[in-house]
Amino acid sequence: MSPSATAVSGTRIDARVALAILVTILAFSSAFAAGRAALKGYSPEHIALLRFLIAAAVLFVLGLLTRMPLPARRDVPMLAAMGFAGFAFYNVVLNLGQRTVSAGASSLIVNISPVLVALLAGYFFHERLTRWAWIGFGICFTGVALIATSTGQGLRFSPGVFPLLLAACGLAIYSVGQKTLLKRYSPRQFITYAIISAALMLLIFLPGLTDEVSTASAEATLSVVYLAIVTSVIGYGSWSYVLSRLPASRAGSFLYFNPAVATLVAWVWLGEAPAPLMLVGGALVLAGVIVVNTRGRAPALADLTPDA
Repeated sequence: MSPSATAVSGTRIDARVALAILVTILAFSSAFAAGRAALKGYSPEHIALLRFLIAAAVLFVLGLLTRMPLPARRDVPMLAAMGFAGFAFYNVVLNLGQRTVSAGASSLIVNISPVLVALLAGYFFHERLTRWAWIGFGICFTGVALIATSTGQGLRFSPGVFPLLLAACGLAIYSVGQKTLLKRYSPRQFITYAIISAALMLLIFLPGLTDEVSTASAEATLSVVYLAIVTSVIGYGSWSYVLSRLPASRAGSFLYFNPAVATLVAWVWLGEAPAPLMLVGGALVLAGVIVVNTRGRAPALADLTPDA
């Protein structure tokens, strides 16, 4: 059994895991404000492309310096799939949604991903969902509806909500799918392979990038660099480390803090004060996620992980 497989079966949080959790929360939460700032100078597709070109270059150099081995050929398709779901697809649709939805509201909507993880775990790992799970799903999506209304005009939904729901789906697939790969690769190896895969896929958006780089403001460009280094390299790396040390259900519970931190950062950075209806919707989303993850699975199967 690999070290990662051994460690993930435990539940103890030591100092290194606690630090990785803190870094993950700060990196992921601030990404929503950084994304909104980057949209002032770049298209959604070019933000994702430039972000992951920078991140891939940094990780490639680190891989050469540390003589990181190439992945096994059998794992390349799965690594590419994770790069697509968790990076290429997730970030393009997230950026599309954030054109019309505030950073705080975006983080609240994407926060439904733990609910989707529970659904995927029920399908792939045969975790039986209880009646509470479906109640939690209803509460969660009621909250999403309120957030969508608060970001639109009057009682109309903001069109940006739908790409954000797709982003949550991509993140959920990534969170579940990477568990198997983390049995065979270290978190740094996994994140390197996945991000390089994503950068290669995003090259389809290369036309027009140089024009945007030359005309974008310094704030917009620095925001993309921040997304590349802090969120993509450091944040996703620390998250992979957390998932390699803790069961997915427990690790995911710490992401409940993301929307609150993201809303605060957006308020300070962008001046985006949260609307009252958005706060009510966010509270419902959080309540629904907590219900699903604490009461939604049968006790005998609640701690089931890919290692079982």
